[in-house]
Amino acid sequence: MFTTSFINLKSYCEAQNFAGWDPYDGLNSKVFQATPLKHWDLARLAWIQGFKRSSINFRKLLLVPKEHNAKGIGLFLTGYCNIYKAQQASGKIEFGTQQEILDKINYLAALLISLQSKGYSGACWGYNFDWQARRLFLFPKNTPTVVATTFAASALFQAYDITKNENWLNTALSAAKFVLNDLNRTPKKQGFLFSYSPLEGNNTVYNASLLGSKLLSYCYYHTKDEKLKTAARDSILACTDAQQPDGSWLYGELPVQNWIDSFHTGYNLDALQAYQDLTGDTVFQENIKKGFEFYIQNFFLEDGTPKYYHNKTYPIDIHCPGQLFVTLNSLNINDPYVLNYADKVLQWTIKNMQSKKGYFYYQLKRNWSSKIPYMRWSNAFMFNALSNYLLLKVKNENLV
Repeated sequence: MFTTSFINLKSYCEAQNFAGWDPYDGLNSKVFQATPLKHWDLARLAWIQGFKRSSINFRKLLLVPKEHNAKGIGLFLTGYCNIYKAQQASGKIEFGTQQEILDKINYLAALLISLQSKGYSGACWGYNFDWQARRLFLFPKNTPTVVATTFAASALFQAYDITKNENWLNTALSAAKFVLNDLNRTPKKQGFLFSYSPLEGNNTVYNASLLGSKLLSYCYYHTKDEKLKTAARDSILACTDAQQPDGSWLYGELPVQNWIDSFHTGYNLDALQAYQDLTGDTVFQENIKKGFEFYIQNFFLEDGTPKYYHNKTYPIDIHCPGQLFVTLNSLNINDPYVLNYADKVLQWTIKNMQSKKGYFYYQLKRNWSSKIPYMRWSNAFMFNALSNYLLLKVKNENLV
């Protein structure tokens, strides 16, 4: 089931040349951009939310083009690097020859570098669309974010590990300058929070700050520059201080951000583990342990159904099952009970959220579903997720 699912997804994404639509790309509509509504924040917000919430895809009709998304390309690049490593370790050639996978790694790395945002201290990446936030805050197209930048730079580090292409390494290393010089910092009782982007008013999100720490940890590993480790640790101190006694994290500090969700919890755990692995500093091990216990106990039902929130199942977003395999691999989990749980989640996801055409659906809701094939949100994310499951399979023979 797993191999067939992954091959079908891989074939679909390659046929599309890794370009596609996104839940938030409504403002790329040439129809909308030809109207005066594009100047009105409430109209932009309503337009984006209408596209995002609709189970019917109006993008062709309203002239929204399929495009490459930097975070999506980063996820694909990481996925191919994982395939390369898994096939090298196992000796099995299931997803293409090693040369074919290597060619994809080089192609995607070069494409990712071409998608950089310009005019900042170091390499950085944003999204290929204007994004109107609910707080009526506009992120113009290609505004770099710490989230997109970390996914992109982390992928380039992995590509360098395989190819030894110095261009991939140097570009990824320069992203540290973006984090250190262009992101804002909000002081806390311990440490500080990195902002989501260089723009004002987006400095309250824990997973964003922790992703900044993750990126700096990668850069420290390659340079041994202590200021990178110090800044990464100070951001982690603020975020672990905000961790709840039960091991959970709220999404952010604002009253409108006081929810606890599945995949952002996984992001937090991955970032803490990366800091530990890349710097050798294990002081946050208990935070990882408590956080993972909360994660695995609260975001999945016994039959493998993934939950969005700790206290509510719907909407079941494709990120919810996908992040599980990434987190299990990054934390190097080998508990047979947890891995059996992962198999259940995988089988449920393939059965309920994968089209016969190979792509994965965006969301299932109680009364309706969005089965639009979003490239970044659904398919790049699941491509990376399944590549992490492949690595888990190589390390744990009892997996399906």
